[in-house]
Amino acid sequence: PVGMTGTTQDISERKQAEEQIRFLAYYDGLTKLPNRTWSMEKLSVALAAARHQGSTLAVLFLDLDRFQRINDTMGHSIGDRLLQAVAERLKRCLRSSDGIARGDPLGTSDTVARLGGDEFIMSISDITRGEDAAKVARRILDIFKEPFRIDEREIFVSGTIGISLFPHDGDDAETLLKNADAAMYHAKDAGRGSFQFFSASMNAAAVKRMSLETALRKALEREEFLLHFQPQIDVASGEVFGCEALVRWKNPELGLVSPGEFIPLAEDTGLILPLGEWVLRAACAQNRAWQDAGFPPLRLSVNISGRQFKQDLIVQAVEKAIAASGLDPRWLELEITESILMRSAKETIETLARLKTMGLQISVDDFGTGYSSLSYLSRFPIDTLKIDQSFVRNMAKEPGDAAITSAIIAMARTLNLSVIAEGVETEEQRAILRQQGCTQMQGYLFSRPVPAADFGKMLAERALRGPAAPPAAQTPPADAAPAA
Repeated sequence: PVGMTGTTQDISERKQAEEQIRFLAYYDGLTKLPNRTWSMEKLSVALAAARHQGSTLAVLFLDLDRFQRINDTMGHSIGDRLLQAVAERLKRCLRSSDGIARGDPLGTSDTVARLGGDEFIMSISDITRGEDAAKVARRILDIFKEPFRIDEREIFVSGTIGISLFPHDGDDAETLLKNADAAMYHAKDAGRGSFQFFSASMNAAAVKRMSLETALRKALEREEFLLHFQPQIDVASGEVFGCEALVRWKNPELGLVSPGEFIPLAEDTGLILPLGEWVLRAACAQNRAWQDAGFPPLRLSVNISGRQFKQDLIVQAVEKAIAASGLDPRWLELEITESILMRSAKETIETLARLKTMGLQISVDDFGTGYSSLSYLSRFPIDTLKIDQSFVRNMAKEPGDAAITSAIIAMARTLNLSVIAEGVETEEQRAILRQQGCTQMQGYLFSRPVPAADFGKMLAERALRGPAAPPAAQTPPADAAPAA
């Protein structure tokens, strides 16, 4: 050839547009990690190779613990930057063969992706046994030991991991991801900041949980809830001075569902809010009904969950329950936990002060299990401390628990607070508590929680015979539902 003719064209913008489209298709815009689309396609490719080679592959599902609280308290911009910081640590901690995608996401062995929200997924190939995946999980959890520094703030956050293995726990990407997710929730139930492997029993538990949640959502409209009442006794006189309202769920198909099963589920799903309002209304109405029947007024305690308390509507909910029942507020007591007290002290004090101006009582439930600061405790407008039953149960055998109960009683006396011991089951426990100066108690020694009709009969019998010593001890059944 002696010459050449032709034309040239600058396609830089087109190439940039193609790269942008490619990035949006396969990567997360916030963390720059591969996204769900990439992770599922890459996992399918890795599974095909594992089948051909007869090797094992692990899927790790990571969820940040209580991340929503950071968004709620510090703002979504801080939450976004925290997610970016977590992504950077994940990149650094994984071994080089499990690194982050560079270039073609489907042409590499990269294994970390962000599914959305605060969820991340990692697939680890060419492992010989489950312990290899456990080592990776431990290394990942270690990145949360140091705080994340954002805008001169130190933020502590932990993560929980679920692990599924190919071919033991699934043969396709969707099944492995679903089972790793189930294992992660199982790990959260067992204790956050840990990891768990998937098993068939976990999957069955997940199905049961979904069925239970569906039934729980319908329970309020079907009026399947009821209240049981456990008396509170002044052992010096034998008088019933109050009672605690405990919610129970009687489902037509499931029977009586343990509060240990449905209360945590109600908390997780947000159903605790309408359920808590129902308990308040029903308890106030029942207490007023006993008074209208001629029984002496009793102080009735209602448990308030942390999720209920942090809502601005808690004061309005109490006001509505009192107004609807006509109950004098001084005969209503709200029970909150130490964790609620210490969550945001200033706001908690303000809310408690608003509730106190209505004339009702405030008690701290399960006292001694949290981390209350005594300097803060003296500032809270509370009336009663309830000694947690874990200390009462073991104080006859454990000198340390006996010392704790004695210290709580002495502290309550110094702060001019009432004190009630929960979970009293034996005469020995009763005697020790009374010797330490605690005369207000509740537990199976005196009575199990009973339906409203039975509690009314108990009040009527006591009114007929006058002040008397507490009845003989009642041994709780082996399958007794925990108080909730």
